[in-house]
Amino acid sequence: MTTNSVLEGPMKMLARSAWQTVLVTGILSVILGIIILVWPGPTLLAAGILFGIYLVVSGFLQLLGAFGLPTSTGVRVLSFISGVLSIAIGVFCFRNELTSILLLAIWIGIGWLFHGVAAAVTALSEPEMPARGWTIFFGVVIIIGGIVVIAWPLTSLGTLTVVVGVWLLAVGIVEVIGAFGMRSDAKKLGVA
Repeated sequence: MTTNSVLEGPMKMLARSAWQTVLVTGILSVILGIIILVWPGPTLLAAGILFGIYLVVSGFLQLLGAFGLPTSTGVRVLSFISGVLSIAIGVFCFRNELTSILLLAIWIGIGWLFHGVAAAVTALSEPEMPARGWTIFFGVVIIIGGIVVIAWPLTSLGTLTVVVGVWLLAVGIVEVIGAFGMRSDAKKLGVA
């Protein structure tokens, strides 16, 4: 009897609170999706500013690492150069709204380009890799996406903003519906 009550206690608590957590997350996703769709310009501006803050903070951390970590001279020099560049690019993000958005788009494009190349090269160099063909295809698609974002940063970032807004809205609605389904199931089990 004691074993059952001990096992039921945490499960009841989890069943009771899980649906509420999913509901809150869903509502927040819907709200964020609506904000992004209604105000894509200010959303991009906020993302650009946050990107600038990220670059400055990560640059200072890289500088601290360059002087404080017990690593080789080469790693210290690379950390120092990377830190200085990160801070400089971050400062440019604060100088002009358009610059911060363009830098964010180029950063995303370069990240996708490197990710796609890494995936494709890994798949090409490993003949025994499972889903090798799909991984190569995925890598090529990501490479193309990176090139498109770098070539047309404002247009592609604007499109990405709309896609993210729609995605968050859809995910939020599904989560809200799922939360009420979880609540209903919890009541049927007698735990709500």
